[in-house]
Amino acid sequence: MSSPKSMQQPMALRLSSAGFLAFWCLLAAFPIFWIAVMSFKDPIDAFAANPLSVIFGPETVATGRGLSIVSIVVGVAVLWYTVHLAVTKLPRLVTQLTPPELIVPGWIIGALAFALAFLIVFFGILPPVLGALNSVLGPLGKPILGLTTEHYQAVWVENAFYENFINSLIITVGVVTVSLTVGTLAGYGLARSGSSLAFWILIVALVFRALPHSVLVAGYLPPFINSAEILRPLLGEAAPTLYGKPWAVIAVLVSINQPFTIWMLRSFFQNIPNELDEAARVDGCTHFQAFRWVIMPVMWPGVITTGLFSFLLAYNDYLVCSLLLDAQNQTMVPAIAGYFNRETTTTDQVEAVAAAVSIIAPLFLLIMIFQRQIVSGLTAGAVKG
Repeated sequence: MSSPKSMQQPMALRLSSAGFLAFWCLLAAFPIFWIAVMSFKDPIDAFAANPLSVIFGPETVATGRGLSIVSIVVGVAVLWYTVHLAVTKLPRLVTQLTPPELIVPGWIIGALAFALAFLIVFFGILPPVLGALNSVLGPLGKPILGLTTEHYQAVWVENAFYENFINSLIITVGVVTVSLTVGTLAGYGLARSGSSLAFWILIVALVFRALPHSVLVAGYLPPFINSAEILRPLLGEAAPTLYGKPWAVIAVLVSINQPFTIWMLRSFFQNIPNELDEAARVDGCTHFQAFRWVIMPVMWPGVITTGLFSFLLAYNDYLVCSLLLDAQNQTMVPAIAGYFNRETTTTDQVEAVAAAVSIIAPLFLLIMIFQRQIVSGLTAGAVKG
């Protein structure tokens, strides 16, 4: 059904809106595309003055490392099918196989299993199969596009970047788990509370969220450094030093993130009618049972959306992690900054670019898997009730 003529936008407005959107997408995507291309090239190609040399990598091809026409076609097909599975099949499969009360662990296990399967197929099975296929195809099997994964191997294996990834995973999972657990309970309580005290609690939380991260870190740093002396009267010689430990970073990032989480979840809870709580209470549920079995299943889009923002805060944090973690427990973002800050050769610089590209993959995976829940959660507050 076509919209009324009075509601249709003029052609000039539609063209200008589409042009601006296309320009913005190109401007935002270009840096990601460019560093991704650089990370798969020899340094002489990666830093070439000619952009075409960066894209096609003639020096990389000259050493016999590259993709043939067949490899490009097969690789694009596998990537497209992977995105298709992540967007359509995986959410449906997780929903069918996971009980409602275990939906969050089901999503985590499903996402990790999907990512592991992709890595095994794309980087473990596909290269030897394509290598054997290219060897018998003649001209179609000769490389035409320079590509090498040696920089990723150097970063993840030789430089042990996987240790930084594990540290990031521990901190991110800890922050998201604590933030959502406390945030859902606090958001629900504040949304259903009619007292003026709830309003002032939210105002204080908002002021706390507006403080610069450096102020909070400066306040936490001395107690963490002297934690062993502070806790020794209680724990004796077994008193731990919190400085440099992931748990200290989790505590600080949760304190920074919690006001935002409470505000966001409270707005989602306010869009759920009070009649659902009342109906559950009439059926014999306690307040917590009504919250757990009636309200939370309706709230999953909002919880997933809020969880994504909590994930991004912890995953992309630099200041807190760099100041409160020692070298052995550094997360990925400070480790990448260390790559770029030290005196390096061009090979080391391309390895730093490869490390930077590596941390993008989990973000794309999350967006592909949870896109429907994210869109539903972001639009949930557009209509009241």
